[in-house]
Amino acid sequence: MTTTTLAVLVPLLPFLGSAAGLLLGRTAPGFVRPLAVLPTLAAAVLAALVAVRQGGGETIEAATQLTPTGSVSIDLALYIDGFAALVAVLVGVVATCVQVYSTGYLRDDPRYPSYAALVSLFTSAMLLVVYSGDLMVLLVGWEIMGICSYFLVGHYWETPEARAASLKAFLVTKLGDVPFLIGLFALATDAGTFRIDGILDAVERGALDHPTLIALLLLAGVAGKSAQFPLHTWLPDAMAGPTPVSALIHAATMVAAGIYFVARLLPVFALSAAAMTVLAVMAAVTMVGSALAALAQDDIKRVLAYSTIGQLGYMAGALAVGDRGAAVFHLLAHGAFKALLFLAAGAVIHAAGTNSLSAMSRMSGLTKRIPDAYWTMTVALLALAALPPFAGFFSKEAVLVAAEHTALGDRTVAPAGAGWTVLVAGLLTALLTAAYAMRLWLLAFRGRGAEAPDHGRQPLPMTAVLWVLAVPSLGFGLTVTYLDDWFDSHALTPTVTTAVLGTGIALVGAVVTYAVWRTLATKAGKAPAREAVAAHVAHPDAEAGQVEAEALHLPHPAEDPTDPGRALLGPLHRPAAAGFHLDALYAAMFVRPVLAAASLVRFLDREVVDTYVRGAGTGTQWLGWLVRRAQTGNVQTYLSALLAGSVVLAIAAVLVAAGA
Repeated sequence: MTTTTLAVLVPLLPFLGSAAGLLLGRTAPGFVRPLAVLPTLAAAVLAALVAVRQGGGETIEAATQLTPTGSVSIDLALYIDGFAALVAVLVGVVATCVQVYSTGYLRDDPRYPSYAALVSLFTSAMLLVVYSGDLMVLLVGWEIMGICSYFLVGHYWETPEARAASLKAFLVTKLGDVPFLIGLFALATDAGTFRIDGILDAVERGALDHPTLIALLLLAGVAGKSAQFPLHTWLPDAMAGPTPVSALIHAATMVAAGIYFVARLLPVFALSAAAMTVLAVMAAVTMVGSALAALAQDDIKRVLAYSTIGQLGYMAGALAVGDRGAAVFHLLAHGAFKALLFLAAGAVIHAAGTNSLSAMSRMSGLTKRIPDAYWTMTVALLALAALPPFAGFFSKEAVLVAAEHTALGDRTVAPAGAGWTVLVAGLLTALLTAAYAMRLWLLAFRGRGAEAPDHGRQPLPMTAVLWVLAVPSLGFGLTVTYLDDWFDSHALTPTVTTAVLGTGIALVGAVVTYAVWRTLATKAGKAPAREAVAAHVAHPDAEAGQVEAEALHLPHPAEDPTDPGRALLGPLHRPAAAGFHLDALYAAMFVRPVLAAASLVRFLDREVVDTYVRGAGTGTQWLGWLVRRAQTGNVQTYLSALLAGSVVLAIAAVLVAAGA
């Protein structure tokens, strides 16, 4: 079987699995789980075969015209280079792990068939984005992911939080997609094609007339899809969906699509120094702001959500300094340990009965109760904190090295100012990342209160997946010296300067956080303790096994005396916990004016337009009433009226003649 045929089957198999799952979900429920897992697993295996055959060598290309559209045709095209081959493997592996994990996590969910089908469709759409060589076909996968995220985030649609989160995710990403679509059309107009290879050829020939405008329009869509400032606010709220969905969105689909798109078309963005500077500033603000917000969150999944935003900022920063190899390398490493973090968090939430870190800090025994989640989540947090030899260390160092080279003028793809911006923000974010990773670990696993409520053993599919993902989280970075051919033959090994500086800063963040927690815990231990008692289980549409935080008789999160985040952030804690009030700002700047305009339009429609409509109807009714009153049915009356009318007309004629 040819490599092209294998590549076509990679996105096709999950799509067919999704369609079959939807058709057979009610009539043959026994087939739902095999149809969820096996096509996705097969796609992952085929993606690995395609990667082996591609081998980091020549780009695999194939195309057939989809439809003649005039001057710019749309083609079903493949464009598989080293980046695409590796990202497809990531998508397949993570999606398979999510499907397997979900068979245990949502085993009692009545809507599991539709959920599994949507996850398969989501996977198929992302694989289409990865392999597509035509931007219009890529856009199809791009938009299908938006629809799938709407349904999956709103899976627990009975809750107002899930409904609001799904709408917010859809609308905010669409806000970025509008300029993105305009940018695609402008790019195709300048290049004369939607084909990626044709666009890259046009860049080499200098045929793009409006590179800055095109790049900025495209960046708007990237900011929405990959949750970059200022369109990142939808991602923390998307945690209202099931935890496996969060793992899929954050690790291998949706948010990775924007970064991957810029990496694939980086030469287009590199034509504009202004666009690269904007991307660098956007990445820097995203990195630092999200890390501060993560340090203040009480919900374990929101901590991880802001963490994803910050790590995407690292990737965007690597692209801003012109190093797509470092960006995709960090995308791959991050995909492994972030999927592990979310899936382990699901196990922790199930065991603790709450997703509140404040509540977990009053519990004990979680480490012994869920050793698999404890050890694997520890590995993932170490990778997130970028400590050697874990995967996050090597990939984050690749970003810092790229920023250092640009800042010092060793590379001229981007302005030196962009390099300094990314480098300083990256080092500060490394400090904050280690701090909130240590805080999460301490509050979740080092509680000193009452025994956590027992919700039974974790299903085997859940724990098995955790250990599978722990392997790349620990060892993927060690392959860095063997991946040069896959990343434009560009070395990604750390340098002594950034390795020592980045690791030292991370250690400082972790050690300071631990010291503050230890001091606060000691003080809290001397105060009268309040007993933590497990109570009723939350409504069934919440996370599996989740207990309402308020049902545990614990202090309010704001009163948690052992939270080091509050002490470290000081006066920044309150605004950081609220995401620096960006939602409130957007509500004041955009939502309220739109609602006011809608109210004005409604008033004009009701009081002005409807008045004219009602007036026309009323006049017609009155005229009809008069005509109806004249219809008496008396022939003599009709003849008298006819005679009178004739007399009037005769008199009028005589008067007109006399006047003439």
